[in-house]
This record gives sequence, C-alpha cells and structure tokens, in this order.
Amino acid sequence: MVSHDAWQHTFQLFSKKPIVVEPVDAHLTSDAGLLPIRQFDQLIGLTKAMAGVLEDHRHASWTQHGFIEMLRSRVFGILADYEDQNDHDVLRSDPVFKLIAGRSPDADDLASQPTLSRFENAITVLMLRRLQDVFIDQFIASFDMPPARLTFDIDTYDDPTHGRQQLTFFHGYYDQYQYQPRVITCAENDQVVMLCLLFGTAHAALGAEDDVAYLVERLRCVWPDVDIEIRADSGFAVPRMYETCEQLRIWYTIGLKMNPVLQGESRELLDEAVARYDQTAEPQRLFNAFWYQAGTWQKPRFTVIKCEANAQGTNRRAVITNRRGAHVLPAATYDEYAERGESENRNKELKRGLSADRLSDHRYMANLFRLYLHTAAHNLLVRLRQHIAQPPQPEPLGADHSPTELPVEALAGGERKRYHNRRRTHDPLGEGQPCTWRSRLIKVAAEVVVTTRVIRIRLSSHWPFLDFFDHVCKAVTQPLLRPG
Repeated sequence: MVSHDAWQHTFQLFSKKPIVVEPVDAHLTSDAGLLPIRQFDQLIGLTKAMAGVLEDHRHASWTQHGFIEMLRSRVFGILADYEDQNDHDVLRSDPVFKLIAGRSPDADDLASQPTLSRFENAITVLMLRRLQDVFIDQFIASFDMPPARLTFDIDTYDDPTHGRQQLTFFHGYYDQYQYQPRVITCAENDQVVMLCLLFGTAHAALGAEDDVAYLVERLRCVWPDVDIEIRADSGFAVPRMYETCEQLRIWYTIGLKMNPVLQGESRELLDEAVARYDQTAEPQRLFNAFWYQAGTWQKPRFTVIKCEANAQGTNRRAVITNRRGAHVLPAATYDEYAERGESENRNKELKRGLSADRLSDHRYMANLFRLYLHTAAHNLLVRLRQHIAQPPQPEPLGADHSPTELPVEALAGGERKRYHNRRRTHDPLGEGQPCTWRSRLIKVAAEVVVTTRVIRIRLSSHWPFLDFFDHVCKAVTQPLLRPG
C-alpha cells in the first residue's frame, strides 16, 4: 500500500477554524449498505445458483478471479449504480466489494475491467439457457406455500445501442439503433421470471409462445393445480399466442388493436359515452362485450371494448380474453388487464433505476448475459424489499373462491382493490425504488476495521437512516421460511 501521509491541504472555508484534509491509513467505503443485501443473497442463494451454471474453462493455475467473485462484483455494482465495467477499476480495491466477493479487505484487489469483459464474453448459449432455469427455480423457491393463481405480464421495451453490437438494428418508430428486451413479470410478487433479448426490429411476439409454454411446463411440474393467466398488450395479439394459451389451458387477456370491424361494433357505444359526458360533464366509461373472429383466427374469441369520453376527448380500447365471467363483468375484465401497467413500472425500474439499457458489449450473447446481471440485481432488490415489509402471502390452494373466476373485489365497483395489490404496504423501503434504496441504505460511508477475530463496520451514529439499516439487518439475519 502506498503511503500518502506526507501531504496535507488546508482550506479556509470555516471562519473559526481551518479545515485540514489529509489521507488516513484505513479501509473506507461509500457503499456499506450493500452488506445486508449480500446477506440476503446468501439466504436465497441467487448469485451462488447463477455462478453454479457457468462453466469456467480457464486453466486453474492461471486463474486469480473466479466466476462467482466477478458475478457478485457486477450484480452488486449495478445495485450501487455502477453500471459499467470501467467502474470496477476503482471498486476493485473497495473493502465492501471485496467482502461481497468473498475476500478480506486486506486481500488482493478484485478483477479489473479487462478481466470482467473477458468474463462476460465467455458466456455460451448453454450457460444462458441454464440461467433461465435458475430464474424460474428462484421464483418457485420464493413462495412459502403453493399459490392458487399466478398472473404473468409480458412486455418489451426499447434499449438504444450506440455501437456496432451484434443484432442491433435501426427501428423507425423509436428513431434509433436498438435491442428489444422482453421480460415476463409475475404480478403477484414483481419478480422477472423469464427474459430474452430480441434484435432491434423483431416483432414483440417473436418466440413468446415458446417462452410461455416452457414456463407453464416448469411451474406445473411443481404446482399442478395452479391457475395461470397471461396479460400482454396488442403487440402480442397474434393467433399463435391465443392458441398456445388455449392448448395449455391457461387464461389470457391481451390487448387488441382497433380495426374497422371493432370500430363499427363500438360506434353506438362511443356516441352514448359522448352524449352522457355532454350532459353531465363527468368522465364516462362504457363497455361492450361480444364474440369476434378476425380473418386470421380459426374460431371466434371473446372481446371487450372500452369507450371513454372526457375532457381530453374520446378513446376506444379492446382486449381479447378467455377469462370466465368476462361477459358478466366486462369492466372488471378490462380493469384487471389494465393492472398490467404495474409490470411497465417494473420495466422502468429495471431500465432506468438499474441501467438495464447499458448493453454495450459487441457480442449479442454477452449483452444478453448483461441483461441477466441487471435482472438479477432487480429480483434481489424486489425480494428483499418484500421480505422486510412482510407482505401477506398469496392465497393458498383450496381457497373458497375459484381463482379462475373474476376476483370477488371486482363486484365492489369503484371500491374494489386489485388482487395482486393486496400485498402492498406503506413501508418506505418495502415500496422503495432503486434510487430510494441507494439514498437510504446503500450509499453510506463506513470504516472497515479488520481484527484477528472480527471484521467491524463502523457507521456514523448521526446518519439519519441508521434505523432503516438496523431494520434491514435484523430482517436478513433471520432464517427464511421454507415451503412446507
């Protein structure tokens, strides 16, 4: 270690006393709040499971940094808002990042940026497929009891690129070169269960039915009686998606683009909504439900149309569904579909809060692996914030009402509370987005003191979020409840 105790700098910023700045021979960090998150990772085994499916073909005698060490460095770096490999040229000597990776603060530095780059580019197709199974396994293990129903939201988002990455193409609508990540999110617990990276101009539904089929197969091996519903926007309104869901005996509610036939079917309803708004000056929402068969469909399917009239004008939206009760409660059917907006919020957290749009490797598979790293950080934070908030669990199998029917809450009109939102709390960390966690927990300065018997993390007693830190530490040092 190079000594810097020879210099001092004096600032005349405070009228009563000079301010002297000098280096100290101590282990200091600005990210001590990552340690309880790493403890939670130890409980659920996420990064361990991910590293376990990565095959390291390097010669053991030439290897200084293992895959699990580098994977943890990247995942926890993303959590702390260090989105680039270049950031780790500084973080490699940070005492907390060394502890996270399994090294003593006194040990050699962690992997450099070139080593991390070689790590990400060493990932193969087989490893990526195994990572997919890890995410599903982690999702299954997160339930304390078999769920009665699961609702999965499928969505894509644009991911701009700024180089010559493989399979990036110019998209006219977004006016940019891009990838299109596609994620399947569980509405009951906000976890990303499956993901893929589409090329820039791919149709959103490309291969989506195969992902759904594989996911359903995996889940029914564990929970044969679980009811599954798929929700998606009109980008997934293709016959092969409907047919796959029907063959798998799962429910679906998918947005449907308006066309001349649907416009004709809803014209009178829209006129009525406009007339009521003109009379009352109150926003109007009217619904119609009927059987409809497009030219490319092999059979008619149930369709719900919403017509709105308000101060902003008029709006018509349609969904196609096979849910029971849709013909009786079309408004509840549409509102249940509209709750998929929560998955879009999770996508925003993933893209903006955790920088999942930072896919700057040249190789396509390396960028897909990066997407897994960012998603692992997302799922780790999602599970932790739900763990500390202790939300109510989903209803077990054998509940009084059938989950295949529209929820009982739908009958309560404007007072209804959506099924999957019953888990929500007002806990500031339980509901906090990544930026909230960074400001209240992760970004905290500390001194790391290494002795022969213990490693001590010294925090300021004047830190305003010390109680939050204590709350999280108590939660992650307790054993998790296990299924059964």
